[in-house]
Amino acid sequence: MTNQSLQSAIDQQGGSAVEVLRNAKSRPFTFPVTPEFSNWRSEQASWRDSCALLDQSHHMADLFVSGPDATKFFTWIGTNSAAAYHVGRAKQLVAVNHDGFLIGDGILFHLGEDSFDLVALPMLSDWVEYNIITGDWNLTLERDDHSLIRKGDPKLYRYELQGPNALAIIEKVTGQPAPELKFFHMGEVAIDGRRVGVLRHGMAGQPGFELWGPWADAAAVHAKLLADGGEFGITQVGAKGYSSANLGSGWVPSPPPAIFQPELKAYREWLDLSKAGSFGGSFYSADAADYYVTPYDIGLGRSVSFDHDFLGKEALHRHSENQRRTKVTLLWNNEDVTNALGSILGGGIPAKYIELPKSRYALYQTDRILKDGKTIGMSLDVGYLANEQAFLSLATIDVEHARTGTEVVVIWGEEPNSRKAQVERHRQVEMRAKVAPAPFTEYARAGYRTS
Repeated sequence: MTNQSLQSAIDQQGGSAVEVLRNAKSRPFTFPVTPEFSNWRSEQASWRDSCALLDQSHHMADLFVSGPDATKFFTWIGTNSAAAYHVGRAKQLVAVNHDGFLIGDGILFHLGEDSFDLVALPMLSDWVEYNIITGDWNLTLERDDHSLIRKGDPKLYRYELQGPNALAIIEKVTGQPAPELKFFHMGEVAIDGRRVGVLRHGMAGQPGFELWGPWADAAAVHAKLLADGGEFGITQVGAKGYSSANLGSGWVPSPPPAIFQPELKAYREWLDLSKAGSFGGSFYSADAADYYVTPYDIGLGRSVSFDHDFLGKEALHRHSENQRRTKVTLLWNNEDVTNALGSILGGGIPAKYIELPKSRYALYQTDRILKDGKTIGMSLDVGYLANEQAFLSLATIDVEHARTGTEVVVIWGEEPNSRKAQVERHRQVEMRAKVAPAPFTEYARAGYRTS
């Protein structure tokens, strides 16, 4: 914590939110777990060929919300259908501001009558917490922050099993048939005599399960998964591999939150500067609103329903009738990527360093996309998938250019270079790319939401 509000920092910069975030010290979001257990290439292969074990216990906040107004509150703060709130189900909660622009998304677990657990990155967790404590809601709130902030152990462990052998491993560790759960439905199993919550889930473009329980059981459950999963090729995945898992499944983890309108000044005065994040990339505008996206821009339109009153409903309905952009995958040109990587050798100013497998260097990565010299969108997350041997990014582009195979150009690097510590002296380069489907992984496009 900096003990300085985001609004105070903006005021010190003469009112420019963009300059504050463009030069912020905040680093891209990191996973506070072991970087690699073997190597990230083999770890990526596990979710395609066998089963990946990913530790989700440390990188997101849990907001435990309960009370008579719990369902009413989440119905108001989220765009999701009011009819979809049932105990034993989870949903991808999507929240927008009063103008219908995206704040963030996370997973909302409906644990019991008037009891929820929201698992999310800070963009959404902070927004939800602020609206609870400043509103007239009959609710109690407990926040268990991620391990970069929290002192001590988390309240819950949370493990992810992903890959074609996930089902077999669940059956081996429980000694029972796998629970028959629809996508995003919850159940309970017993592992080594311990009660374990289970969510039918999918990420990294593969089927799987999310497991959770009290932290005191974490080591025993983890050991049991590794011991019984050995014959099925269970593979621990570290932070490097985990950070790239979303690229195949098409989830954009941190689009810029729409929190810079004058009407949200009180929120910015409440929000600590350390939680504000940072802009990085070739896209630049002096107006922070130019970085905003709607749920429709990044593939979250399926989580929008106008069957209830919610914050930003009227504005979002207008966006739904005039969808300007849509989510795509951009498959970057092999030669251009190779040249940029090789520019660190020899003389001259190199291109912006490309770290693998995840190449994002700011929390809000925003790179300009061009078609015939005209800006047509933003690339929002970027990296390499060893399974596909492809360097790609998740992007939002104008609808008329979203046809698969359309050739575009991504500008990589900044001009001028920002003052962030993670940005070295470099030159901008053009990366040719082709539009591809999002999700990029075929199974994610066709299968896991209905399996």
